Amino acid sequence: MTPSFGALAGVRVLDVTQVMAGAYCSMLLADMGADVVKVEKPGTGDDTRRMGEFMPHGESPSFMAVNRNKRGIVVDLHDPRGVDVLRRLAAESDVLVENFRPGTMARLGLSYEDLCQVNPELIYCSVSGFGSTGPYSEQGGFDLIAQGMSGVMSFTGEPGRPPVKTGVPICDLNAGMFAAYGVLTAYIHRLRTGLGQYVDTSLLEAGIAYTVWETALLFAKGDVARPTGSAHRLSAPYEAFPTADGWLTIGAANQRNWERLCVAVGRSDLLIDERFANAGTRLAHRAELAEQLGTVLGTRSTAEWVDHLREAGVPCGPIYDIQQVYDDEHVRAREMLVEVEHPRAGRNQQIGVPVKLSVTPGRVHSPAPVLGQHTREVLTEAGLPEREVAELIAAGVVEQAAFEPIEAR
Repeated sequence: MTPSFGALAGVRVLDVTQVMAGAYCSMLLADMGADVVKVEKPGTGDDTRRMGEFMPHGESPSFMAVNRNKRGIVVDLHDPRGVDVLRRLAAESDVLVENFRPGTMARLGLSYEDLCQVNPELIYCSVSGFGSTGPYSEQGGFDLIAQGMSGVMSFTGEPGRPPVKTGVPICDLNAGMFAAYGVLTAYIHRLRTGLGQYVDTSLLEAGIAYTVWETALLFAKGDVARPTGSAHRLSAPYEAFPTADGWLTIGAANQRNWERLCVAVGRSDLLIDERFANAGTRLAHRAELAEQLGTVLGTRSTAEWVDHLREAGVPCGPIYDIQQVYDDEHVRAREMLVEVEHPRAGRNQQIGVPVKLSVTPGRVHSPAPVLGQHTREVLTEAGLPEREVAELIAAGVVEQAAFEPIEAR
């Protein structure tokens, strides 16, 4: 059943993606009510279905993490009949998202130029490692490679240590976010003109776009950014400090908060120390400042400091592990932990929708599909006669899942 909620209710998205970046883009659209139909290959489906640890029910947490709120079909795009099926679906869709290596869809006869002939209103979004143009366009791309080539790894981590990537696949996820941004921008244009267009973004550009401070310093002063650990490269104190039992983050990024911090930790003498008189001198003497503050912050627990500093009006917070994140009462109050019922896995926990709309809110309404779960349903809705659908299933061109729902076991 197609969604009937959210700002994107009624928008049909063909998701011809696998793994993360493209799948994350279409998931964001699905969270806001778009009817996203995920197209997978026969037999094994999206590669993410075979990544990492598997649960006892046989479903991959990796796949379920970025494919919620979608319907799933299986189509063999190496068979001309499968290509024809996708073209017929594209003719009735508003958006197509794909993240194959550039040139792959063109070789199948499914490029933007091919599909805009059957649907001039189609918004066609490609997400790849390096984009559809330029000397690297045909190279395969992965988050790790993009983090390295975008500069992100060169200034992440502690000074003097080997290069390190961020703890989350930031280029993958940000490429998915930019893809969704591009799709929605193109959709607004289509509402005004009736015309679709091609949207092209990449993991490399997604990483570069996040180097805001580092690029600004390069362009303004020629400074090449280096790792600063948890510290901000333009403000101090703004970093993580050890406490008696863990770690605490403090963001005293302006003069008022700096003054509050000094009073709160019993170090008013720092206010008259010329090394820390203003933002510029504090930044220049960041190491000495961290040493002075670290001495006193190490005398009490993280929880004690958080309560004390928040009462004093100093921005601060604990460093959570991922379990502590979802145990936090504020995170739960903001509905960032939600549950849906999966036909095989049962109750399935998901990250909540991170942006709240007052009139047309998004929501997590269904889990990731079982491989081929909605093939018959989607193709019938698209106008294919039941007899033709049955023939395609019998020929292996498309697959319809056969599974026993959990409530029947």
